[in-house]
Amino acid sequence: MTTDKATAAEIDEFLDSHSEWTAVDNSLKRVFSFRNFREAFGFMAEAALVAERKNHHPDWSNVYNRVTVQLTTHDAGGITTKDFDVARQMELIASRR
Repeated sequence: MTTDKATAAEIDEFLDSHSEWTAVDNSLKRVFSFRNFREAFGFMAEAALVAERKNHHPDWSNVYNRVTVQLTTHDAGGITTKDFDVARQMELIASRR
């Protein structure tokens, strides 16, 4: 089952209220910064559990205290509500670190 792509207005609305995210190449992108590697890796571990539970997995990388995340719905060919949802969950996880 495919989820419909978000409209430009929906993407703009999300970005207006989540200013650390950007829209790049049909995806949402953000760099999370933490105090150290342990916190960055802890964020990734917790976010991975959310992604697995939602069956919506990020493209991401980690360099020391930074985690770069890109979210897109490959089946839909762009950003969908699934990406907004996982982005919000990641923000919540990061806020607790």
